[in-house]
Amino acid sequence: MIQNALVGIGAGAAAALLFASVASGSLLSAMLFWLSPLPLLIAAVGWSHWAAMIGALGGAAALAAALGGVYFLIFLAVAGLPAWWLGYLTMLARPVAPQPGTALSLEWYPTGRLVIWAAFIGAGIVLIAIPNFGTDLESFHAGVREAFQQLLNGESEMQSVNLERLMDFVVAALPPTVAILATITNVLNLWLAARIVKFSGRLRRPWPDIAAMDFPKSLALIFGAAVIVSFLGGLIGILGEVVAASLLMAYGVLGFAVLHAVSRGLNSRPVMLSGAYAVVLIFGWPILALCMLGLAETAAGLRARAARKSRPPTHT
Repeated sequence: MIQNALVGIGAGAAAALLFASVASGSLLSAMLFWLSPLPLLIAAVGWSHWAAMIGALGGAAALAAALGGVYFLIFLAVAGLPAWWLGYLTMLARPVAPQPGTALSLEWYPTGRLVIWAAFIGAGIVLIAIPNFGTDLESFHAGVREAFQQLLNGESEMQSVNLERLMDFVVAALPPTVAILATITNVLNLWLAARIVKFSGRLRRPWPDIAAMDFPKSLALIFGAAVIVSFLGGLIGILGEVVAASLLMAYGVLGFAVLHAVSRGLNSRPVMLSGAYAVVLIFGWPILALCMLGLAETAAGLRARAARKSRPPTHT
């Protein structure tokens, strides 16, 4: 327990420093801000979820002492509690009744459900932040505009028309865009934490088979309902946009799992996979094709069809 406490304190201090870097306003600081859950995830996956909880509370307390009490809740909502929960679920396992003559084995929390949780957490972070800008559509738009104008305070009058158009776009696109970014960073932070812990030799969970990752069928109903709600307008519509955007990114991860599965046995598999990852990282928008592939997998079972086609014919 002492070791968990020491690890948690160190992880919390690192997470708080990364989180506080956003105050500088630079692009690098924004990247460091999104990496702030990473130390806590490493503590949770490599040591214990209790270490992550100690780190979350300690980092929140340090930020509150340095920057103000409101940062205690902000840090816990954005970095501390999401990292603790994802880390807890990652290392969650239950014993499986062994067959006669076999050793006891563990069934680990499914990888697909971890991705879904990452998406819901990403949506939740945005939904928690929305009331800070306004409690109805008009006040929300005004709050976002005011915040954006403060960032662009030094712009000249000559650019005012263009800035007005840009602000209209930002107001409309900001909630789902931040939800997408939060979902992606949640997944990447969890992957990075697991890789780091695996490299150190402390990862107790076997590395998952990405190609076998799956989502429950009911998630498609939730995604469809969110898309429908997004057309209702007002803050309710924004809620639907946020949830739909986060879940769409989760289906993008499932799309990558489909690529991993259907490319097995191909000589060009390394080039295909590395090319797909590179194109998405460089350009971004091709992730939409992977999202559609993930949705198609849910509807049509593409991996199962590909597996049936790859089997040699049976002769009777």
